[in-house]
Amino acid sequence: MKWLIVSVGLVVAASAATYARYESLHPCDWLETDMTQAMDLPEIVVEARIRAAFLLRGITEPGPSECLTEWWDLKAELVPEE
Repeated sequence: MKWLIVSVGLVVAASAATYARYESLHPCDWLETDMTQAMDLPEIVVEARIRAAFLLRGITEPGPSECLTEWWDLKAELVPEE
């Protein structure tokens, strides 16, 4: 029972931190926000690039799982190599 309370507490804390950073709990918004910051481009240009990338892969309406995968890939690219 103690582990359940700790697990729920960690989930709530992670969700609150994510919402505080991105003002959303949707991975597509995270992708857009981080890509806008990384590329230093206007938001509308970043939205178009994201849509084009998904369309090239045959995804017309990306869901949370596709956006989360792309967000992880973006984060991996932004990590500097030692």
